[in-house]
Amino acid sequence: MHQFQLTNAAFEGRNSVYLLGVGDDAAPTTLVDTGIATPAVEAELRTALDDRGTSFAAIDQILLTHWHHDHAGLAGTIQADGDATVYVHEADAAMVAQDADAVSGMAATQAAYLDEWGMPADKQAELNDFLDTHDGLQGQPADVTPLSDGDTVQLGGLDAEVVHLPGHAAGLVAYVVERDGRREAFVGDAILPKYTPNVGGADVRVERPLQRYRDSLQRIEALDLDRAWPGHRGPVFAPAARARDIAAHHDERTERVLDVVRARGPVSAWTVSDALFGELHDIHVLHGPGEAYAHLDHLVHEGVLVESQPGEYALAASA
Repeated sequence: MHQFQLTNAAFEGRNSVYLLGVGDDAAPTTLVDTGIATPAVEAELRTALDDRGTSFAAIDQILLTHWHHDHAGLAGTIQADGDATVYVHEADAAMVAQDADAVSGMAATQAAYLDEWGMPADKQAELNDFLDTHDGLQGQPADVTPLSDGDTVQLGGLDAEVVHLPGHAAGLVAYVVERDGRREAFVGDAILPKYTPNVGGADVRVERPLQRYRDSLQRIEALDLDRAWPGHRGPVFAPAARARDIAAHHDERTERVLDVVRARGPVSAWTVSDALFGELHDIHVLHGPGEAYAHLDHLVHEGVLVESQPGEYALAASA
């Protein structure tokens, strides 16, 4: 297996892309994720593959962990060079294929949330300018082959189980393999070694995003992995412990959200975001209030908060 670290200045830092099956005539040459679709990153990946004796045209298949541009952006370009099969979970398939209804539906849902979250007009304009500036990162549409939870795909010379881990994205999956007596998985942004993956803003299609993500963290624990290969930075050597740490982080954030509601309620997601994160720029203008919303929504479903009016949250009478 080869791991490449590709430049990504727009989102969460350098992307980890994995190459398997090179030199094995019995195994498909496989990429896990692709990086963003900029000319510079495309050149980086072409050079990395050339250094290992392969090329875009020689890639047999691409296994995407989820639809985000920094993971799927170059899939269409690689496929166009050599007709690679592009696999992605069924919940993200339309986004990678750039289906017009799916893309416009995402944009409409996001715009509605920006208003519901109480985001000021100037910050909405700043966010939209950022998104427009980075509009090309999604690259060419790909012809996708959808996957479902529990499916098995070849990963290089290994059989990989598809494990659905929604939260950060609706269709985020891990590819779990047995290798050299160890259980390992390519996990995308389900868990990361340094950052806590965003929930709420990263994919506005996810209903009850925090609960879905907490369920996915519990599933990662249950997988009993020896090592996880994430979508950014290096490997996670204690995946279950990392999943528990992220869950504990969200417990602490929930308490902080409650403190803001107690002190200032009724509050909007934007007010909570400002209290938690302060001034935000670039993609974080979306991620901050999205994260606040995920926690507020969770507390409503737990009966701790109520929506006193649309987009305004207050303590429930019983809290």
